[in-house]
Amino acid sequence: MKIKTPAISLLFASVMASSASVIATEPVQPISPVKEINLAQVELGKKLFFDPRLSKSGFISCNSCHNLSMGGTDNLKTSIGHKWQQGPINSPTVLNSSLNIAQFWDGRAADLKAQAGGPIANPGEMASTHTLALDVLQSIPAYTTEFKQVFGSDKINIEQVTQAIAEFEKTLVTPNSRFDQWLLGNKNAITKQELAGYNLFKQVGCTACHNGEALGGNSFQKMGLVKAYKTSNKAEGLSGVTGKDADRFKFKVPTLRNVEMTYPYFHDGEAATLTDAVDVMGKLQLGKQFSKTENAQIVAFLKTLTGDQPSFLMPILPASVDETPRPAPFE
Repeated sequence: MKIKTPAISLLFASVMASSASVIATEPVQPISPVKEINLAQVELGKKLFFDPRLSKSGFISCNSCHNLSMGGTDNLKTSIGHKWQQGPINSPTVLNSSLNIAQFWDGRAADLKAQAGGPIANPGEMASTHTLALDVLQSIPAYTTEFKQVFGSDKINIEQVTQAIAEFEKTLVTPNSRFDQWLLGNKNAITKQELAGYNLFKQVGCTACHNGEALGGNSFQKMGLVKAYKTSNKAEGLSGVTGKDADRFKFKVPTLRNVEMTYPYFHDGEAATLTDAVDVMGKLQLGKQFSKTENAQIVAFLKTLTGDQPSFLMPILPASVDETPRPAPFE
């Protein structure tokens, strides 16, 4: 191991201080790699995330709607549930979801653990019950052994299931985007057009909602501040949780990280492309009609936000046994 000379050490410290100074003046911060994690829970949660046996059909897993090969989404306007049911709302990305103020578009789950149990028992999604899902897991010796190793209990409960899934999801951060590299001092990481897009993004006020590490996810805002948003989607947002009419049509601001991968856009999935989304947001939220050049600049900037995607060996799921409850895909 080489020991730095004082001159090199001073230069390194100067560069780091300069980067920190630039970051401090920006409304966006680089994504940090996950720091504290329980690796045993992560490995168990990874299996559960990909295991379709948590659904009644034995066909739908967490990864079905939050596909980690597709930006943590399913790229559909609304997701497909049990027996080909059409979901009520667009599936938000699971990537960087640990940075959200709450989970779901309406914030009805306080954290990842609270969110993880919802789809399992939702009749329009995985259509199982917590009891049935636990019976499936409890029947599989390899799972009971792993749960005991991880949680120290002979009996599997839903708290353990959701805790393990949440711990795995906490690892799904996407650092090292080209824009993060620019924030950290590499001024060649983005082009002049992309930088112009970022400056315009700040100038017109996009960063009032899309800021922080995730460029969103940290507040609820009304869809249609300047001009009403027209949609046939029945979701009413935060008001469904708070019961307050003032919260009607307020939705959690989506993260813009990896946004080029997470189409279509908005809670109803009505914006098919980033160009469409930027145009609508300009008109409805800012009262701004972007020119084609301005729109292209902002879209170019947004595409610099794609970070390193989660990469790992696919988990090999333990086999069912004779006693395992059988899937019922057509019931």
